[in-house]
Amino acid sequence: MSGCSPFKMRLVHLDLKGAPPRVCYLSEIFPLFRALGANGLLIEYEDMFPYEGHLRLLRAKHAYSPSEIKEILHQATLNELEVIPLVQTFGHMEFVLKHEALAHLREVALFPNTLNPHKAESLALVGAMIDQVMALHPGARWLHIGCDEVYYLGEGEDSRQWLQQEPNTRAELCLSYMEAVASHVQAQHPTTTPLVWDDMLRDIPEDQLSASRVPQLVEPVLWDYGADLDVHSKALLMEKYRKSGFSWLWAASAFKGATGASQALTPIEHHLRNHMQWLQVAGSVPADTLQGIVLTGWQRYDHFSVLCELLPVGIPSLAVCLQVLLHGGFAENVKARVENFLGTSSLEATDFRSERAGSFPGSDILNLVTQVSLHLCSSVDALLERDRYVTGWFSPYHRRRKFIHPVMIQHIQPQAHRRSGGVAGGERAPQPAAAAGFAAGSG
Repeated sequence: MSGCSPFKMRLVHLDLKGAPPRVCYLSEIFPLFRALGANGLLIEYEDMFPYEGHLRLLRAKHAYSPSEIKEILHQATLNELEVIPLVQTFGHMEFVLKHEALAHLREVALFPNTLNPHKAESLALVGAMIDQVMALHPGARWLHIGCDEVYYLGEGEDSRQWLQQEPNTRAELCLSYMEAVASHVQAQHPTTTPLVWDDMLRDIPEDQLSASRVPQLVEPVLWDYGADLDVHSKALLMEKYRKSGFSWLWAASAFKGATGASQALTPIEHHLRNHMQWLQVAGSVPADTLQGIVLTGWQRYDHFSVLCELLPVGIPSLAVCLQVLLHGGFAENVKARVENFLGTSSLEATDFRSERAGSFPGSDILNLVTQVSLHLCSSVDALLERDRYVTGWFSPYHRRRKFIHPVMIQHIQPQAHRRSGGVAGGERAPQPAAAAGFAAGSG
């Protein structure tokens, strides 16, 4: 199955902090992941994990049950997809630190994104989170502990006092906390290797990285989702990490969720180019450098943002990206393979407005989202902003108060019907959440 891919591991990232799929949908889509060339999953549970005891407050209302987690892992095993769980432990801790009972563990009191690395209670908290997740993932070879975008690190009162002491630096603060979390994993789960996102390590000098224990404890995941990724700079960064003592490195691309916080449709060309660039990076470093690649598929930019593309909407892009990694490019025969896998005659976005959207699990959702995005949104905007009856008698003020002159309904209603008629052919459209098998949004 590996073809000529330079990436031994090809992980599909499941970001569950928004529109998390139901288990029945995952059981339908996992065989397609495998057929397309994936051999692993990076599952970012966030608040969809069934935390227990004093951590129970972290659970979303519709969190998976322990039996559902086991079923997900069973379905992954059936499809030869190795599962790596992801637990945020430093930055992106909004789902934890938004709770009043845990707000005292914030790095900066006002902001719930970053954990205070100085408090023993912080390490105890993430240690307990890790242990509960690992209890449902026995035998996991890797555990991703996050550690990306640790905004405002060093700006809390405890950090300010610590940084006033020589020779303490912000980089040292970051490394010492990563080491503490990774050491917990090593002590409690000795057969599991921690992964970390690499962005907090990029600007730390080689000698400072070498002097820490972090290179012996973790494997960094270098992420870059740009279509214009700088291949040479990435290769130099990998060389720095190897010289610093890291034994293995990972790459991270994106198949969706990286081109706008409110993006509805996935720009396949952007993600295709991103993966072509990563292939160039892999070809420019020694063969024993890269452990694998994570194809990220973000559902939200963070816990409080709106949804970007739903998982079914991004499946055509994922298909393209996996096949590109497997075959080393996107020649016509590869394009034909992708279209065959998806059951579509074309990968053009405008063709996803009909039955040509494909026959893959969730293709009906792609169809609906495409119609809404390419037709209904602009049509409704035109009605709300330019129709004189709407602007004069059905303004935002009127809509908030659910008040309208009955006579005006006679003018507005026919217009509304005409503009919405092209979306579902005048019939009532199925509800996207129900049609794709998605649970209500977390958080």
